Amino acid sequence: MHPTTRSRVRLRAAAVAAALGALLLAPLPAAQQAEAAATLTNAGFESDAAGTATPAGWSTYSAAGRNAASFTEAGGRAGGYRLSHWSASAYKVETYQYLSGLTDGTYTLSAWVRSGGGQNAAYLALRNCGSAEQRTDLPVTSNGAWIRLVTSVTVTGGACTVSVNSDANAGNWLNVDDLTFASGSTGLTVKGVDISSLKKSEDLGGTYRTSTGATGDPVAILKNAGATYGRLKVWVNPADGYNDKARVLATARRIKAQGMKLLVDFHYSDIWADPGAQTKPAAWQGHSYSQLRTDVYHHTYDVLNALKAQGTTADMVQIGNEIDTGMLWPEGSTSNWSQLAGLLDSGISAARTVSSSTLIALHLAHGGDNALYRTWFDNATARGVSYDVIALSFYGYWHGALSSLQTNLDDISARYGKKVMVAETAYPFRLDSEDGHENIIDLSSELVTGYPASPAGQSAWLRDVMNVVEAVPNGRGLGVVHWEPTWTAVTGNGWDPADPSSGNGWENQALFDYDSKLLPAASWLAHR
Repeated sequence: MHPTTRSRVRLRAAAVAAALGALLLAPLPAAQQAEAAATLTNAGFESDAAGTATPAGWSTYSAAGRNAASFTEAGGRAGGYRLSHWSASAYKVETYQYLSGLTDGTYTLSAWVRSGGGQNAAYLALRNCGSAEQRTDLPVTSNGAWIRLVTSVTVTGGACTVSVNSDANAGNWLNVDDLTFASGSTGLTVKGVDISSLKKSEDLGGTYRTSTGATGDPVAILKNAGATYGRLKVWVNPADGYNDKARVLATARRIKAQGMKLLVDFHYSDIWADPGAQTKPAAWQGHSYSQLRTDVYHHTYDVLNALKAQGTTADMVQIGNEIDTGMLWPEGSTSNWSQLAGLLDSGISAARTVSSSTLIALHLAHGGDNALYRTWFDNATARGVSYDVIALSFYGYWHGALSSLQTNLDDISARYGKKVMVAETAYPFRLDSEDGHENIIDLSSELVTGYPASPAGQSAWLRDVMNVVEAVPNGRGLGVVHWEPTWTAVTGNGWDPADPSSGNGWENQALFDYDSKLLPAASWLAHR
């Protein structure tokens, strides 16, 4: 992404404060367990009329006696009715179904949900299953769209309880419908961090601390928080010498030393490449299209082969960065798809020559724009471009609702038969600037409704993006990468590699706060 040329989309809806907490309801007495069943009963809530307090096959529990906060009503996702939680006063309620006679193994709960947000906790849970309780929190869906969520659990002992839980304030609501509970598992392989700015930050005096304040190696801190992948961008001849081959090799060694995998992001530029700028490296200016294909091959091969030679072979490679409009303009513009396909083929061929096991990703921005992705990848497919992963950038304050992300991920993963991942996302934990340089997101009107600029709001955003990717059908949701979690405010480490005085507009979206301490959002890297 380019931190200065992105259009700033100002959302009209004011952010709704959300307090995130954990609700653990009391174990169910035997007398309260629903009739034993091997599959969910009344999973679409169609067996009852509107206003039914306890749907057929389900039970309701509230320690405060607010069972009426759980009820069926008209407006189902597919059928006529849905389960809702709501009350005019604060409430805690659980709607649950006890299953028995299950064959031991791994099971996945899937459900369609909506929520207005604001609850202390609102989640689906699998508990009393003979293993640790598993939960998936409901995202805020201010646009009224349904979102599918999943969560998995290992059943030992043949029984499990499926539950919908709310710890809510007056007026908070959620809807749930069309649940399934079946054999299978879910999870994310890629829980990544793009740490491209890290080396320059450290060289200029930047330090990093754990959540408890202990100074340490930021790569180790992020690994210990749950990161499984490190992402590094590559520029050809950048003005400041960072993000070049030598610096990428050095940071790759640190990533691999922590047991993490490596994602290499080729920009094919000396500076930021994104949908609005795909500037050829200075050394390639004036080259013919044929020469550019050779340039792409040699540059890609050179970097990846050097990584392999030092024992840090790339596990995944992006051939281009946010190439909605192509790369290496004008020759590789999408206005000339045959030439763009040829440039992509050159990079892909080089990567596969170095390592046949390295996954090839093609990366676009605007992750909620399904029409863009269909048009782009239909063109790539028609020209025989060979790749393994479709990678997206998805920033909610620019790219739309989580439901749009889900619609796009579900469609393109099925249409092209590929794994999909969010290669870039982030969210602010505050709005003010630490270095005096205007932040990219610095107004409450720019925020996503239901996600405040706070540590809790940042945590909820990363959590919910991960949950949406995990829910992609047939296990094709590969994972999520948080963009530049270590790009804190360090003098000299600004957005412009040619200008040491340029500031950083991103420090309020890093995963380290203004005291350099790890933020709570990082803990979600350990989930799923």
